Amino acid sequence: MRESTVHPPASLPALPPGPWRLCGSDGRAVDLPAEVAEVLVTALDAFAHGAAVTLTPHERTLTTQEAADLLGVSRPTVVRLLEHGAIPYDQPGSHRRIKLADVLEHQRRCHHEEPAPPD
Repeated sequence: MRESTVHPPASLPALPPGPWRLCGSDGRAVDLPAEVAEVLVTALDAFAHGAAVTLTPHERTLTTQEAADLLGVSRPTVVRLLEHGAIPYDQPGSHRRIKLADVLEHQRRCHHEEPAPPD
C-alpha cells in the first residue's frame, strides 16, 4: 500500500450517525466495521474543515525528521528518545529508520500519561 494525500472537496453534507454501509455503483452494500467507519468519519470531518487527509500504512518507516514532525518535537529530541530506548528503531548504515507504528504507539503512550490540568 502506498501513501496517498487527498485534498477536500468544496463542500460536504452533514453526516448521519452510524451504523454505516458502503454502497457500490452496482447497488451492492457492505456493512463497515466500526474502525473503518471511524477512519472515514475522521477523514470527512477533516475535509469539512478544509484539511487534506493522508493515509499511510503502519509498515512505513520514517526518518528522524519525519518522526519529529509527527510528534511535534525537534529532531534532536527524537534522537534522544531513540537512544534512551523510548522508541525502537533500525539503523541500516548511518541513518536511523523508525516504524510509523512505533512512533504512533509512543505518541499514544505519552498522550495517556499526561497529567490532567489543575481545576
